[in-house]
Amino acid sequence: MTHDHPARLSVTSISDLLAVVPYLLGFHPADSLVTIGLTGQRIAVAARGDLPERATIPDWVPGAVRQHLALLRNVDATTAILIGYGPATAVTPVVDAITPHLDAAGITILDTLRVTDGRYHSYQCQDPQCCPPDGVPFDAHHSPTAVHAIVAGQTALPDRAALVASLAPTGGAGAAVASRKAQERALAAQMSGGRAALIRAGRKATDDAFARYAGNAVLTDDEVAWLAVLLADVAVRDQAGEAGGTEPWRLAMWTDITRRADPAYAAAPATLLALTAWRLGQGTLAAVALDRALAADPHYRLARLIDTAMRHGVPPTALDGPTYGNSAR
Repeated sequence: MTHDHPARLSVTSISDLLAVVPYLLGFHPADSLVTIGLTGQRIAVAARGDLPERATIPDWVPGAVRQHLALLRNVDATTAILIGYGPATAVTPVVDAITPHLDAAGITILDTLRVTDGRYHSYQCQDPQCCPPDGVPFDAHHSPTAVHAIVAGQTALPDRAALVASLAPTGGAGAAVASRKAQERALAAQMSGGRAALIRAGRKATDDAFARYAGNAVLTDDEVAWLAVLLADVAVRDQAGEAGGTEPWRLAMWTDITRRADPAYAAAPATLLALTAWRLGQGTLAAVALDRALAADPHYRLARLIDTAMRHGVPPTALDGPTYGNSAR
C-alpha cells in the first residue's frame, strides 16, 4: 500500500497531513487506525485498519504489530505517525496498546494523533498553547493541500462504503445474456481449436481492450462479456496482468470491466484491478477489488495471494514477472 503521488505534495503541518490522508487512502476514514510510514521526509506508505473493539485489543495487538512492522520495514520506513479516527474511548486504548511495541522494535513514533469531530488531538503534545484540551480544528475538505491533491489527480470518496459501491456490478440482465453468448462462443472456439484457440482469442481481446481504453473509449457489453469469459483461463489472465503499466486508463479499464462483467466471471477482472491499483499505490482500492474477486470466487488463489502479500507489507514488485500466475489461479 505504498502511495507515491500524494507524497509529492507539500506537507508542512499536522493539518496538511490530515488533509492529505483521505487522498492517500481514497476515502475519508472513520473508526480507523491509520499508519503513515516515513522514509526520511517522504511518505513511503499509508495503511488503514478498523479500530478493534476494546475487549479484543489484547488479542489484536500481536497481529497488528507484526503487520505494522512488515509494512514499515518493506519500504525502509523507520519513522511513523499513528492517527486514530473516532472518539477517545475507542482510539486511546488502541494507541496506548500498539505504540510501545513499535517503539521497542526501533520505530520512531513522530506523533500519535486522534481525530474526532473535525478536530485533532496529539497524545505527545502537552502544551495547551498549540494543543488545547478541546483539540485543534482543521478542514480536510477545503485546505490548500486537499486542493493540490485533487489537481494532482487524487480522489477521496466520502467513506469506504462509497468506495465499495464504486465497484458494485452494474450489468444486470443484459450482462447475463451477453455472458451466456460469450460462453457459447468460447465453447465453440475450444471445440474447434482447443485451449490454444482460447488463449489466442484472449490475447487479441485483451490487446483490443488496452487500445480502446488508452484511446478514451470503452468496450461494448458483448465485448466485456467475451473478455471476462476468456479471462477465466489463467493463461489469458496472466497475459493481461503481465502487460500492466501505470497509466491511469488501466485503472479505469479494469474498474469498468469489473463492474460490467457477469458477477460469476468477476474474479479475474477484479483481481487484475486489485493488481493494477496495488502497483499504482492505491492499496485501499486494491483491497476493495480483492473483496469483489473473492465474493465471486472465495478460493481464487491469485486474489488470496495478493491479499496475503498486502497484509504483510510485501511490495507489488514481488508479483511482477512471468512466474506468479501459473501457480495462482
